[in-house]
Amino acid sequence: MFDEWKGKRVLITGASRGIGAAVARQLGALGARVAVHYHSSQSPADEVVAAIREAGGEAFTVKGDVSRAGEAARIVDEAASGLGGLDVLINNAGDMLGRVSLDEMDDAQYDRVMDLNARSVVMASRAALPHFRRQGSGNIIHTTSIAARNGGGLGAGLYASAKGFVSTLTRNMAKELAGENIRVNGVAPGTIATDFHGRHSNEDHLAAARASIPMGRLGTSEECVGAYLFLATDALSGYVTGQVIEVNGGQLMP
Repeated sequence: MFDEWKGKRVLITGASRGIGAAVARQLGALGARVAVHYHSSQSPADEVVAAIREAGGEAFTVKGDVSRAGEAARIVDEAASGLGGLDVLINNAGDMLGRVSLDEMDDAQYDRVMDLNARSVVMASRAALPHFRRQGSGNIIHTTSIAARNGGGLGAGLYASAKGFVSTLTRNMAKELAGENIRVNGVAPGTIATDFHGRHSNEDHLAAARASIPMGRLGTSEECVGAYLFLATDALSGYVTGQVIEVNGGQLMP
C-alpha cells in the first residue's frame, strides 16, 4: 500500500526540526519526493535533505517566511516547480513565540503568533489549490495541537487560539474542497519532546504534562509520523476528510 508514495510530490512547511523533519525523513525513505521548507534553520534542513538522499530518496530545501502571505505563496510555487507538481501539502510550520500573558500581550505579539500559526495555513493552502486543480486531486494536512482543545498552558493563549482556528479551518476546507477531490485533515500532537518545549517549557511545565498523560511520558516526533502517513496515503484514508487525529498518549480523550 505504500507503493503509492514512490514519486509522490510533497511539501512540508517547518520541516527542518521536530515533527516536520521526522515526517520528511520517513516520506523520503518511502520514495516520496520532498520539498523541505525552513525559515532560518538552514543547517538542520540540509541535514534532513541529506538523510533522505542517503536513504535513496529525493529532496531539496525551500527557504522562506510562511507568516507573510506573499512568501507563503512563493514557497508553495517554488516547491511545486522543483517537484514538477504537488500532491501533498503538510502545513506544519508553527511556534508559540514565547509564553505571554494577557496583561503582557500587545499588537505585535498578536500579529506574530497569528500570522505564523494561522495566516500561513490559509495562504499556503490557497496557493496549493491551482496545482491540485490542474491534476484533479490533492491532499492537505494541517498540524494543529492538543492546545486547540484544552486551551494550552499559561501564557499560551494566542498559540492555543491560533491552533483552534486551524482545527476549525480544517473542517471547513474539507467541506469546501471535497467536490474537487481534495482531502483536508489535521494532526494534533500532544506534549512531544522536541525543541519547541526546550524553548517554551521549563521542568515544572513538563512534569505537569507527564502527570496528565496516562502513558506516563512525553511523545516523540517519530511517534507522530504514522498519523501523517495514514492521512496522506489514499489507500488507507481515501474516505477520510475533515478529521483531526489526536496523538497525545491519552492526555486528551475527546
